[in-house]
Order: sequence, then structure tokens, then C-alpha cells
Amino acid sequence: ANVEAIAATPGRLEAMHFGVADYAASNKARTVNIGGLNPDYPGDQWHFALSRMTVACRAYGLRAIDGPFGDFSDPEGYQAAARRAAALGIEGKWAIHPSQIALANDVFSPPEKEVTRARRILEVLKEAEALGKGAAALDGKMIDAASERMARNVLVVSEAIERAGQAQATQ
Repeated sequence: ANVEAIAATPGRLEAMHFGVADYAASNKARTVNIGGLNPDYPGDQWHFALSRMTVACRAYGLRAIDGPFGDFSDPEGYQAAARRAAALGIEGKWAIHPSQIALANDVFSPPEKEVTRARRILEVLKEAEALGKGAAALDGKMIDAASERMARNVLVVSEAIERAGQAQATQ
């Protein structure tokens, strides 16, 4: 209920994570497992809370992280939960078992196809800007300043992963 006030609190806060089990217990929600979907609910019962937390994080410059998925013997369920979180703008997910680390890295790392498209968006918009245009077309779709921001988000993540890999290689 106080996610915006918590996010707005000045201090050392860098991120917020969604504690799905605590949230479910507080709301007396029926769950199948920690972070899993209840098949009796027509959709994702965590969507509202995750989205609200993500918006609060972005409003106050914090990182949004999804919480645990308790059934570590269900990699498909973990990946599905991670993909739903990523679709909302969440940038990571807890891994409570070593088997979940690679799954999280796979979901939250932009695929090369997405990175290539992001670079193309920036190139085409730079060309359009040189012609005095505020928008352009790429592959039959309109792109504009919002497309540029989304593309830069992809490249920031990709470049951070690349730098981390280079740092590990030199160790």
C-alpha cells in the first residue's frame, strides 16, 4: 500500500524487489507455489503489484527486481515468471537455486537480434534527424524519439553485460 512512499524515501535505497510470498500472505491470496500462478485466476495475479512497484521505482530512480520463484524444479515456470516481469520493465529476478541463475541471465539479457535492431533504430533516426525529420520508418514501422529511448535501454543493458564479461575474462 505504501510502495510510492517507500520508493520516495531519501537515503541508501537502490532497488526494490517484489516479495511475492509476503505479498500473497498479507493479502491472504491462494497460491500454488511461491511466485507461481494460480490456475483458478484468469491471468497473472501478481501483475498489478509488480507494475505498481516498477512504476514507483522508475519515478524515483530505483531498480525494479522480481522476487523468488519457489519451485526450482520448474525451469519453464521460472522463465515464464521472469518473462512476464521483464515485459513490465523489471530488470532482474531472484535466483534461489543455482539452476535459476542461467535462466535469469537468459531472460534478462537482450538477445543479439534485439541489440542489432536497437542499433538500427539509432542509425535510421540519426539519418532522419540529419534530414530535419522527427520520425522515420524501419521495416515498415514508424520509429521516433520514444523508439530511440527504448533502443538505448536495450543497448545500456547489452553494453553492461559485455563490460562485465570482459572484466571476468581479465580476472
